[in-house]
Amino acid sequence: MNVRRRHISAIATAAATALGLGTLSACSDSAAAANTDKFDVVAAFYPLQYLAEQIGGDHVHVTSLTKPGQEPHDLEISAQQTAALGESDAVLYLKNLQPAVDDAVSQSGLKTKIDAASLTTLEKHGNEVGGHAASHDTSKNTELAGLDPHIWLDPVRYAQVAEGVGKAFEKADPKNAADYKRNTAALVKKLGTLNTEFKTGLAHTKTKVFITTHAAFGYLAERYGLTEEAINGLDPESEPSAQRVKDLEKMAKADGVTTVFYETLVSDKTAKTIAADASLKTDVLDPIEGITAKSRGKDYFSVQQANLKALRTALGAK
Repeated sequence: MNVRRRHISAIATAAATALGLGTLSACSDSAAAANTDKFDVVAAFYPLQYLAEQIGGDHVHVTSLTKPGQEPHDLEISAQQTAALGESDAVLYLKNLQPAVDDAVSQSGLKTKIDAASLTTLEKHGNEVGGHAASHDTSKNTELAGLDPHIWLDPVRYAQVAEGVGKAFEKADPKNAADYKRNTAALVKKLGTLNTEFKTGLAHTKTKVFITTHAAFGYLAERYGLTEEAINGLDPESEPSAQRVKDLEKMAKADGVTTVFYETLVSDKTAKTIAADASLKTDVLDPIEGITAKSRGKDYFSVQQANLKALRTALGAK
């Protein structure tokens, strides 16, 4: 299992827990997932579920395809889930991220299929030091071909997706269109404020470079003029190669890097190894693919605020 898959597996479990799937039995009970008296939306994973809930408000019943213990990349969707998907009113997913979801969506016959990837632009992101692609394993996802799916970590792109989702909801459920439009506008405004906070908060820093164990922050780095160095291609449980440590240590010294970031839901072993060898600190930067009790916040916005605070500290914001 590669580093990304091991990571996503942990994220999936956490996401399901955070989304209250214990109470939203819809994920395991197809009858609960569809045919409610609300606009039934099936979302692929947390960032998309959050959008659906914020935009839909009281008019929607949102469930997630990613259950506890399942990892999205190799997600196998049960016949029960497929049936529930077909009986829902809409599906919100990110094409090419989860092949099984793509297959289920194409076979569902659903009229409203909302592909988040089509609502904004995706780019390839790589490492400066490593020089190789820093994104999901794409062996199965040839169309994605190295494109970074973490669009939600950039508030501007996330807002673009939100606007597209809002329009899709309006079209699919016209009787509640006015509320969807209002909720979307409120969410986009809030994301605009978040973007301004990041832009202002990261405008003047001692360094523009940060190191992460997982290359999830390419869009965020690009948006705010930063450089992400990811220790990619390494199993979270293994020691990084001596050469990689040497390269990162040299880069850290040259660029004034102070901190190696790891994720709440992934082992901090690699980060601590690199940090110890390079005399750096460690801290958490959350890709927000799931929320747990360990998360520094209860939802997308509060975790992003925590991410901003961590980046300001690490980069020496003035």
